[in-house]
Amino acid sequence: MLGVCLAVLGGVGAWLLSARDTTRPCNGLPGDERVRKSLGAAVRPGMSCSAFGDVLVEATAGREPGIHTRAQAQALKDVLVALDPEGTGTLRVDPALRRPLATALVDYAPDLHAMLGGHGGDHITHAAPGIPPWESDGTAHLAVLTRTLERELRAIAQDPRAYALLRSAETRSAAGRLAAVPADATGYALTVPATEGARALGVLDGVAELVTRSQQDDESRTWRTAVVDGLLDEPAMPGGSRNGQAADLVSAWLRDLRATPEDRRPERLGTQAVDMTRTWTRTRKTDQAVQEDLLDRVRKSQDSGRREATSS
Repeated sequence: MLGVCLAVLGGVGAWLLSARDTTRPCNGLPGDERVRKSLGAAVRPGMSCSAFGDVLVEATAGREPGIHTRAQAQALKDVLVALDPEGTGTLRVDPALRRPLATALVDYAPDLHAMLGGHGGDHITHAAPGIPPWESDGTAHLAVLTRTLERELRAIAQDPRAYALLRSAETRSAAGRLAAVPADATGYALTVPATEGARALGVLDGVAELVTRSQQDDESRTWRTAVVDGLLDEPAMPGGSRNGQAADLVSAWLRDLRATPEDRRPERLGTQAVDMTRTWTRTRKTDQAVQEDLLDRVRKSQDSGRREATSS
């Protein structure tokens, strides 16, 4: 009799937990007044989440990648703020919304890179929910609080292909920043682009660690394999050869990843920043001592980003 009672209580407890953890369809975003105002008349309460995702991507994308109006950047910020207004508890994102959110964020790859890489300045002063986007270099920029971004990335990354989209975008951003360093750069001008990219990749390492931490071994292997497959399916750089050295860096990294034995590919992501920086410094024929010092800084920066993401 006691066993039956315990089983019943256990079942009730599990039901209560599952009920408490249930995510509203599309996280309630189609019914959010501010989101509806930002995204336009195409958003209707009760619409399917896949349809909402299509509207989200269309309403926030620029006329070309990385070029946005203030209204487009504000629309994405409003969605991100509405998605996690409390910033507490376990955030779950409707599965149908994960890839559209990743796609929208990828269109703001330079801003994503700045936020993940710990870049200061405007991305900090404009991060609070009530502060609107700003314009510089011919585009409007997106910024949200670090806590908000990292929580949402973890929720989006439950879909390994969505995570791969984000990681591919950061790989291209990091490569672009390295390629833009002048040939005669020294000191901070040499180290900051490399360590910022490393920190951003480290944060994404931490996101992956948190996603797989609660999974069974088979689930974790399946998720990590899907991530690597997604990375290898992505183009090296939009525009190909027009991006010169940046495209070469991404191509070299993907080539090395593909050449790695399949069972070791996921762990290879943990050395991505070092691997890319090493290729870059060799191309530049950097002095050996300077190269070793830079690689050490990059290694520490990637690990620091990972630790920050897993402890937040």
